[in-house]
Amino acid sequence: MKDLFGKAILDYQTNNNPQDLITETTISETDEMSVAYLFRSYDQMQKIEQKALQLANGKTLDIGCGAGSHALYLQNQKQLDITAIDISKNAIEACKLRGLKKAFTKNFINETECYDTILLLMNGIGICGRLNKIGAFLQKLKSILNTEGQILLDSSDIIYMFDEDEDGGKWITTEMDYYGEVDFNINYKGEKEKPFEWLYIDYNTLQNAAIANGFNCELILEGEHYDYLAKLTHAKL
Repeated sequence: MKDLFGKAILDYQTNNNPQDLITETTISETDEMSVAYLFRSYDQMQKIEQKALQLANGKTLDIGCGAGSHALYLQNQKQLDITAIDISKNAIEACKLRGLKKAFTKNFINETECYDTILLLMNGIGICGRLNKIGAFLQKLKSILNTEGQILLDSSDIIYMFDEDEDGGKWITTEMDYYGEVDFNINYKGEKEKPFEWLYIDYNTLQNAAIANGFNCELILEGEHYDYLAKLTHAKL
C-alpha cells in the first residue's frame, strides 16, 4: 500500500499542498473528497459521531483513527484515557503533530490490551472487508472488550444505491455475496492506490452477526441517509 489516504492527511496537517482525494468504488462513480473533512471539530461532526463521543467512557480505543479528530476531542474535552490506532503511518504522524498523546501505527488484530469503549466511527467496520469475515472480526473485538464495555460503531445500509427492477425489488448482481461489499479505489496527486475491500453493513445484518457472536446489539441513533449508530455489549449468560 502506498498509504495515499495517510499522505493526504499528513499533507493537510503540514500544509504541504494538500489536494482532494479521488475515490471510486465498484458501485459508485468517481467522487472528490476534501481532506479538510477529516479535520472537523466536534461542532462540525455528524450527529451520529457526536452521540458516539458523548457515550464514550473509560479506557477507550479508536480503531482506524485517521486524522484523529474523534480521539482529540475525547482526550482534550473529556480527558479520557484514549488510544488511537491506524495502519497508516502518515496518519499517525499527523495525529501526533495535532497533539494526540497515545497514537500508534497498528492493525487492531495485533491489539492485546482491553478497553471499556471501542470506537469504529466513519464506517470503521468497513475494515472487515467482507461479510464472511464478520465472525472473526467480532470475536477479536470481543477479546479486547472489558466485561462491562461497549463497542460504538456506525455504518450505512447502501441498498438505496441499487436500481429497482420491474417488480419493485432491488437489482443486485449475482456476483456479489452481499450488497454491502465493495472494492475501494483511491487516487491522490496522480498516484493510484491498490484497490482494497470495504464493507457497509445494514443494521439487521449487524444485529444477527452480533448475537451469533455473543453480543447484545442496540440501535442508538439513525441518521438522515440510511446510516445508523449501534452499540455492542457482551451478552449476559
